[in-house]
Amino acid sequence: MTEQITVGAAVLRVLQTADPVAKVMAARHAAREWRLGRLAHAFSKTMPDMPARPDHPVLMRPRDMPRRGKGTSVPRRIALIHALAHIEFVAIDLAFDMIGRFGSQFPPEFTDDWMRVGAEEAMHFALLDRRLRDQGSFYGALPAHDGLWDTAKETAHDASARLAIVPMVLEARGLDVTLNTVERFKRQGDHMTAKVLNRIYQDEIIHVSCGTKWFEFACERINLPPHDHWRQLVKTHIKGGLKPPFNDSARRTAGLTREYYYGIELLTNMNLHP
Repeated sequence: MTEQITVGAAVLRVLQTADPVAKVMAARHAAREWRLGRLAHAFSKTMPDMPARPDHPVLMRPRDMPRRGKGTSVPRRIALIHALAHIEFVAIDLAFDMIGRFGSQFPPEFTDDWMRVGAEEAMHFALLDRRLRDQGSFYGALPAHDGLWDTAKETAHDASARLAIVPMVLEARGLDVTLNTVERFKRQGDHMTAKVLNRIYQDEIIHVSCGTKWFEFACERINLPPHDHWRQLVKTHIKGGLKPPFNDSARRTAGLTREYYYGIELLTNMNLHP
């Protein structure tokens, strides 16, 4: 009888896959195998400090990235889509690393949620990569930065910190800015990209909800008040606070109520979401 593949092994395969198309396929395969009950809920594999990355895009420090500007030219539009595609590419690894690194600390429903998130991040990347190709470009044609993964490395030691910072700060930032970006693409006549971003926005509400739910679960387990603990983690890991305006309605739908973020100092140099 063949030994059942574990969740940890399936997740590691995603993280060790560099090619973007192959990573999308590995993510979808892992999520499908889990959904069909073919993966053992076991986590014996060690997650890498850094996932495999393709040769392109060239990764630069955030402060060295060329400015995109706010014009309506096609090259600037492609640059924005490329930046968004890179965020979704890294988000695939963030979701699967969440499972492989912390899944043993939570019930199987945790893996349910983050497998879904990982599969949706893979879909988002594929949709944006297609938009790039439709406009004569491709993912990897422009430089990108790895500030998102820097945050993952900083929170690799603590599930509550990872949940507080990645879904509840970085993805929540997407809720604040994406609808304005949708309108920008509509004004430029790019209704297809606007439609893709609106789909991503709707999914991100669910992703932030997963983060909030499991953060509160973790806080209850260690007997810490979630709002106070979250604010302390934000002060520790996000220098300067958070940048308004906030999409209070979408955040509230995700369970991320104003009690969490109201009064947090402004973050003037956050460059992790376009």
